[in-house]
Amino acid sequence: MKAFLILEDGNVFEGESIGAAKEVISEIVFNTSMTGYLEVLTDPSYAGQAVTMTYPLIGNYGVCYDDMESLKVWPDGYIVREISRLDSNFRSEAGIEEVLKKHEIPGIAGIDTRALTKILREKGTMNGMITTNENFNKEEVISKLKEYKVTGVVRKVSRTEKEVIEPMCDMQGKTPLNVALLDLGTKNNIAASLARRGCRVTVYPAYTSAEEILDTNPDGIMLSNGPGDPKECTEIIAEIKKLYETDTPIFAICLGHQLMALANGFDTSKMVYGHRGANHPVKDLKTNRVYISSQNHGYVVEEDSIDPKVAEVGFINANDKTIEGLNYIGKKVFTVQFHPEACAGPVDTAFLFDRFIEMMEVSE
Repeated sequence: MKAFLILEDGNVFEGESIGAAKEVISEIVFNTSMTGYLEVLTDPSYAGQAVTMTYPLIGNYGVCYDDMESLKVWPDGYIVREISRLDSNFRSEAGIEEVLKKHEIPGIAGIDTRALTKILREKGTMNGMITTNENFNKEEVISKLKEYKVTGVVRKVSRTEKEVIEPMCDMQGKTPLNVALLDLGTKNNIAASLARRGCRVTVYPAYTSAEEILDTNPDGIMLSNGPGDPKECTEIIAEIKKLYETDTPIFAICLGHQLMALANGFDTSKMVYGHRGANHPVKDLKTNRVYISSQNHGYVVEEDSIDPKVAEVGFINANDKTIEGLNYIGKKVFTVQFHPEACAGPVDTAFLFDRFIEMMEVSE
């Protein structure tokens, strides 16, 4: 079946329908990862977006459900050059198209994803429609695309009830550290990274009050990744400010990093096309070491807005010099824009979880 991708700027790509045969309007973004397509599909940070994979062949090692970063597929749509009809992997339990159909995600294959990516890089992220309707009215579609806006996605992806995850290692008689994880759209491996280090993790819905979290006297607080415009999360920002004003150690990732910045009066802005992929270099300004990181964000903390009396820059992006991490002065709080817990990798910056553990142990 034919499928079409219609962009807000009037460009139209014709390809083959994959996944669910339904129409969707979404923000079109691209990811440069060569592997980890299942982790991308199950990352809640992609809610409200249709993902273009720049690697030309997707699905060749199939799907292993244990590798899913959440219980469902979150992107609105999926765009690839070629979808693999056969998979070769002893762990594979299904094909990628089967997963798309199961979760009712429409997609398009057989288009020039290099050309699409160049358009998004030059003109910026824009809205688009994936449709199987060959008789679409281009002018009407573009009008709808210009009106579309991604809203309410944090509430959409966050859990509704709290969950406790016990340590995943032999504690050898030690008392586990209690970490409160605020689910803004968390990936499974954030809680797992803490649990493997001997933490008991209580995962809270995004709109949980600071009072409810602090009443449990946690050893540390984790703010997760998540989707959408951070400035939309006004209620959550107010609660994060209350968490910040305590002496509790806090580690924040991605959206959590942005919300902590906003809670302290800093500013964020939308990037032209964002950082999405598993090959982004970040520089630690204290050691001058450069790490390869996994990233997925379309917003960034504005450097000029950072009060040097409140926070100092910890990491920058080695490509475009944007802010990748902040250390808060006089507080046990640090945040990063990238993903130290990344699955399928890289894991260069997983040591940041150890830094958080040490921070909590010193605070005991």
